[in-house]
Formats: sequence, structure tokens, C-alpha cells
Amino acid sequence: MKLDKPVPGGPCWTELGTTDVDGARRFYGELFGWRSGTDPRQEAGGYTMAHLGDTAVAALTPLYQPEQPVAWNVSFGVSDAEVTCRLLTELGGRVLVGPMDVLEAGRFVVAADPVGAVFRLWQARAFPGAGLFNVPGALGWVELLTRDARRAETFYTTVFGWTVRTSENYTQWGVGGADFGGMVPMDDKFPPEVPPHWLPYFAVADVDGATAVATGAGGTALMEPTSVPDGPRIAVLRDPQGAMFGVYRAGDEG
Repeated sequence: MKLDKPVPGGPCWTELGTTDVDGARRFYGELFGWRSGTDPRQEAGGYTMAHLGDTAVAALTPLYQPEQPVAWNVSFGVSDAEVTCRLLTELGGRVLVGPMDVLEAGRFVVAADPVGAVFRLWQARAFPGAGLFNVPGALGWVELLTRDARRAETFYTTVFGWTVRTSENYTQWGVGGADFGGMVPMDDKFPPEVPPHWLPYFAVADVDGATAVATGAGGTALMEPTSVPDGPRIAVLRDPQGAMFGVYRAGDEG
């Protein structure tokens, strides 16, 4: 990721919705070295912030709705949540939750693109988003897996103004040309029950070592460590509660 701080249109935060916040704290603490603490206020609903040192990098939360899946979620920064909601709805997306105030921190939206991938909007007030990117234990890349790449490209470039850089096998998203993520068409290798989704990738110093730590702590390697041609070394993992995420070697980001 060429972005090093939250900017409008770029990924600014990621949070895990899970059935076992305490178990997730242990798992990701061992994997990424996160120090986490739960907001004690009742209105915070058990929201748990994960830190590298003193810097917030991600969050862990209980499942707030019965239909909410165990999953990592990606938030994109916007300057006006209401305006963005109107635009994404006009383009065939859906607003699932919000816009709503999150204490003094900002305004929050859960939305879905026309193909069904769920993402979030964040209009910052007191809290801008992650304080670190692209270092071991921090978010470094976000990837859309979709069954209709053309429609997804039209939607996201219109809603967020993203730039697009396409090679033979991969499409990369950017803000003003600063790439932060990519898109993978879902072909027949993906079971039909797997929905379109956004997948966050976290930087690590050693992909093979991180994969061994994750599997030793009860996780699963969905894609074993692989060196992408002309790209980074990556792996796709699943935590003990079922949430998928990726890891890549820090310094290999595009």
C-alpha cells in the first residue's frame, strides 16, 4: 500500500466481528503482537481496540446482529457519509446500517456494493482511523473478491474516485495513483456459497513464520505461503472462529 495514513476514499480501518473476542485477542496478540483493550462504557458494546505499541491499528468486536457473519470488515474514509450513501444507492449499492454517530469518534455506515460485497464508510471526527500502515502487524492491502469485476469497477471508481491500474492478471485500486488494494474475479474455483467480499492483508516480517504461528494457534492456512510473480510473498489464513484474512511480507507492497 502506498498510502501511509487515512485519506478520503482510501482504506482507513479494519475490524473483526467475532463470536469470541477474548479468543481473538489471544490469537491476534500472538500472531501480530497486538495489545488490546475493551472500551468499558456500556454504550461501546464491547468494542475492543488493538494497538501496536500505543498506536491503534484495528478493532475486535462482538457480533451485533444475528445475521452478521464472523468476518474482517474494511472501512473507507469519506468526507460526508450521507452524500456517499445517496451516490452508492443510485449506483445499485445498498445501505445496510446507518449513517450513525459512533460516540464522539465519527459517523459510520455499513453498505454493500451491487454484486454483494459488504464494506464500511467512516466519516472521521475525533478518530481518523489506523495510525500505522504497511509495518508488521498493521493493515497494508485490501482486496475485493467479486463475481462481476466490470460492474464492481464502475461502482467503486464512481463512488470513491479511485484510480485503476490493470495488468494481465490483476486490477489495482488507488487514490490519486497511490495504490492501496486490488480486485480478484471469483471463478469456478470459488464455491458458490462463498459471497463476494473484501479481504484485508496485514504486513508481517515473515509470511512462512506467521503462517506457522497462526496454524499453531488454531488457525488454518487457506492458501499456503506463495510468492506472487512480480509481487509479494503472501498467504491467506483463517482464524479459529472462521474469519479470513491475508498476510504479506512487509516491504513487498506495490
